[in-house]
Amino acid sequence: MIGGNGCARRYRLEHRTTYSYTAGVSSSYGRAYLTPRDFPGQRLLAHGIHIDPVPSDRSVGSDVYGNITSYFHVTAEHRSLVITGESLVEVDAPDRVPSGPAAEPWEQARPTRANGPLAVEFALDLYPPEITSEVVAYAAESLTAGRPLLDAVAELNSRISADFTYESGSTTVSTGVADVFEARSGVCQDFARIGVACLRSHGLAARYVSGYLATDPPPGKERMVGVDATHAWLAVWVPGIDQYDRTGRWIDIDPTNDQFGDERYITVAWGRDYADVPPLRGIIYTDAKQSTITVSVDVSRVEV
Repeated sequence: MIGGNGCARRYRLEHRTTYSYTAGVSSSYGRAYLTPRDFPGQRLLAHGIHIDPVPSDRSVGSDVYGNITSYFHVTAEHRSLVITGESLVEVDAPDRVPSGPAAEPWEQARPTRANGPLAVEFALDLYPPEITSEVVAYAAESLTAGRPLLDAVAELNSRISADFTYESGSTTVSTGVADVFEARSGVCQDFARIGVACLRSHGLAARYVSGYLATDPPPGKERMVGVDATHAWLAVWVPGIDQYDRTGRWIDIDPTNDQFGDERYITVAWGRDYADVPPLRGIIYTDAKQSTITVSVDVSRVEV
């Protein structure tokens, strides 16, 4: 996010995932990214993760990007596993006035070991590679020579939103960028990954961001509980304001909704790709032939 103007919003979050199995599970190992981050512009005021059945072993740690991860091991036999993350988060409204490096030519925002050593990794392609000739050409239409970074990124964001159709269920977590380009449809995580690949294809640093987007009900309608969803967007790195600032800053971009991130965006985790920060992943031991997963997310605003 860009700066802060003194305004903030507070949110209460509940993210509940229920796994159901047709036979007993004797052992379940899990890793969760359900703890919102705490950083300038976002404050984690309270948090807890509840697991049923109660794990025999659990721990909390951080990954290489500073995201908080929770590990658990359930040894009691079960046919249902429920993981619920509850949080209270405060998010500042960002400053929308472009200045400094964000208003300079985008070529100057390419990270190097001198100006942004921690951002260099986010300019590299994935393996298997996601950057194709089509991605390079698509990004080049917005990243024209000498164009201010924020202008170029804003246009790329708008083009992805217009050129790709949001279609729930059209992709899976393993669908590649090339497949989404061919189908011209996907969901928020696909659009974020397209934006990331486009920026990286021209040497810019971009990271994948996982979290929530607070939405308001239509005028005259009651707010519905539990029908929100996780969301994904991306962030582009901007160099520091001088040679002594090698950290720089990151600007959130949401191609799904054609907008920059603001105080409605609640960040849980970031990495190089979705595979770095899935909400939940794990391994189970069971003879069950079938299983189902149900996810309920509720993001409610709390008056400050």
